[in-house]
Amino acid sequence: MNVGDDGHSHGSRTLAKRAGLIALAVFWVASGFFLWRTSVPRLDIPALDRWDYFTAAELARADEYRRVSRALLLGSLAVQVFVMFLLVWKARPLADALGGIGRGRIRTGVLVSLAAVIALWLATLPLGAISLWWRRRYGLSTQSAIGWLRDQTVAVGVECLLVAAAAAVTLGLAAWLGRSWWLAAAPLFVLAGVLYFIAQPLLIQPLFNRFHPLDDERLTAEIKELGAKEGVTVDKVLVADASRRTTTANAYVSGLGPTKRVVFYDTMLDGRFSSPELESVAAHELGHVARSHIWKGLGWFALIAIPGVFLVWWFTELRGGLPDPRLVPLGLAVALVYALLVSPFGNLVSRRYEAEADWMALIATNDPQSFIDLEKTLTVTSLGDPDPPVWSNLLFGTHPTPMKRIGMAETFRNR
Repeated sequence: MNVGDDGHSHGSRTLAKRAGLIALAVFWVASGFFLWRTSVPRLDIPALDRWDYFTAAELARADEYRRVSRALLLGSLAVQVFVMFLLVWKARPLADALGGIGRGRIRTGVLVSLAAVIALWLATLPLGAISLWWRRRYGLSTQSAIGWLRDQTVAVGVECLLVAAAAAVTLGLAAWLGRSWWLAAAPLFVLAGVLYFIAQPLLIQPLFNRFHPLDDERLTAEIKELGAKEGVTVDKVLVADASRRTTTANAYVSGLGPTKRVVFYDTMLDGRFSSPELESVAAHELGHVARSHIWKGLGWFALIAIPGVFLVWWFTELRGGLPDPRLVPLGLAVALVYALLVSPFGNLVSRRYEAEADWMALIATNDPQSFIDLEKTLTVTSLGDPDPPVWSNLLFGTHPTPMKRIGMAETFRNR
């Protein structure tokens, strides 16, 4: 045996791996730098006092509501983590119990993943019911308990389908490719995320809402004119029957290509918002399209998901590797903890893109006062916190705080 030649070969492979990892790191940083950039100029946004924009009664009511709603949200996260680690602890007897039904590693692993999803759902269901009661108490929900339970059942059904498909693909690739399964799984999951986002408006959203075209011809014309200013062709402006569930107002843009659409909650069209405020909402949503935030969001999804798949591979390999169905709960637990750990960064990216959409709306409408009025009305009607605690904004804040958004509009007006 030529030990010297073998050592040289091993060293070459090690150097190649290191070079590959360095190249991937450089690509990640370069991609992140490109995706991070926005068109918002450097702004000296003033630190505004929320008491200048909201009454004492409005602030007190929002504080009372948010104190409990935040506690319920934190409690739900804690329950999910606890149940997930309990499943990891009891993974062996769970897999053995389901093995007789699955009759095969992959099928058993899929059943284990479904059991985990249902266990998490059942464990958090009581907190969800309390949250519904709390929203109804403050007039934010119009939904009955039966209607809410129906929505919860449909949502967990969709989640079961997605998780079962992911488990089947992962376990199948692990059985076929061995230790290198994650190299094939990572791009497949990214592609699946893109396809899901394209199909969501057609397959998922209709499970929860009915949609119809906006019948206000004047507002539709204004939205198309705003789209022209922002370089966006407006094809579909739809209205969702959100009032079946809530009194809060919202609007969003979803889909890609032929499924792209701007959607208003019908609660935005119930008279509480003026026409200039609705135009500000539309300009904001069109700003997301103009600045390709959907595509950039998918880019971030890829950059974040690939390390997540690697971590699932690494932790499961330490225990013997997939496709052992007893390791499915461990893989799901790693994915859950990883998602929780990266969520503050994801929220930071989201806030940055939302701020850019705000800036695009201010430029398109040239009406900062309507933007400020819109933000005040949205905050009051949803019992939002104008200036939430730093930890809450870090963990849950997907949009700039209301006071920061108002501050941007005031800065725009002064410029």
